[in-house]
Amino acid sequence: MHPPGADTVVVRHGEVGIKSDQVRMKMEFQLQENLNALLTDRGLPGDTGCERNRLYVRTTEDAIEAATAAATETPGVVSASPALTIDPTMDAITDALVETTTANYDGGPFAVRARRAGGDDVHDFSSRDIENEGGATIWDAIESIGETPEVDLDDPEFTVFVEARPDEAFVFLEKRSGPGGLPLGTQKPLVALLSGGIDSPVAAWQAMTRGAPVIPVYVDLGAYGGVDHRARAEAAAGTLARRAPNFDLQLYVIDGGEAVERLMTEVEDTRMLSLRRFMYRAAERVARDVGAVGIVTGESIGQKSSQTAANIAVTDAVTDLPMHRPLVTTDKTDIIAQARELGTYDDATVPAGCNRVAPDKPETHADPAAVKGAEPADLLALADNAGSNPTAVDSPVDAE
Repeated sequence: MHPPGADTVVVRHGEVGIKSDQVRMKMEFQLQENLNALLTDRGLPGDTGCERNRLYVRTTEDAIEAATAAATETPGVVSASPALTIDPTMDAITDALVETTTANYDGGPFAVRARRAGGDDVHDFSSRDIENEGGATIWDAIESIGETPEVDLDDPEFTVFVEARPDEAFVFLEKRSGPGGLPLGTQKPLVALLSGGIDSPVAAWQAMTRGAPVIPVYVDLGAYGGVDHRARAEAAAGTLARRAPNFDLQLYVIDGGEAVERLMTEVEDTRMLSLRRFMYRAAERVARDVGAVGIVTGESIGQKSSQTAANIAVTDAVTDLPMHRPLVTTDKTDIIAQARELGTYDDATVPAGCNRVAPDKPETHADPAAVKGAEPADLLALADNAGSNPTAVDSPVDAE
């Protein structure tokens, strides 16, 4: 929902604004680059401008909804509003409030929320003046369309926002939430293990919202994975790539078929732990080759037998790089909700038949020495070799 003639997306960031001036300016510049890349990738008209704690996407009314959607998918953006740009005068503001109310009001109590940037020498009115005069204007506009106006400042059903700045003012009707965090590219890259399931794409996205570009890595389980299992990972990588068109999110595929075959015949209750150790060691090799500084997984404490606190300690020991688990304390229901919002849930729930690797009675409190003693002596050598020879795969990046 937006005012008639809306031509600007008002973009707000959060954490970026509390950084030192030098860091803040660098992060705002990166955020502008990322926004412009998304606009270009999606064929949307528009350019970004920046003021302290605000970015603006100047576009057209025809593209305003799509441009707002792009902004709310951009790491570092806390919220975005499709807005109408007007002169910073009371007359221009009240005229815009009339047009906006007439076009969008659909009943219920209303409120006006106003902010003014600049001193008394910039405007001859205060934010309270905007709310008072704007409220009276909207009251009259509602009466003129045959409705009964009602003000509710605590819980309005119709809210009109006004931001008055020295050179221009903005009128808008909503603040749409973005992912928040930090602009992508303000942290060093991380390898993200994508399993093709529900959790790992969400974890990768969470790392991206902290500013870290990810290098997606999928470990092919050979006969125990299959085409559908790999296709899920490719689809997830494509979804992530679509939100970061100015970064290389090409998927790397590691051949784990031989390792899985060995584990299936030689290891029993600690099989999944040894498989994870293989994956982490292979991912570490990829990370070192591409300049990544850590590994991201979708694990959550206790969600699976291999993800107990004790077992995580065993699997982490195989790599010297930091293991990042953005979902480590997140409930499964919340992870599913995030996967739905990200758009990876449906593909992740397609049956792929990869559960055959899990033993009937998996170990939940493994002893490190016992795990290492049970696995093939050359398992980590296999991992190093597999990680040094990944296959780069172009992930599908579908347009909306």
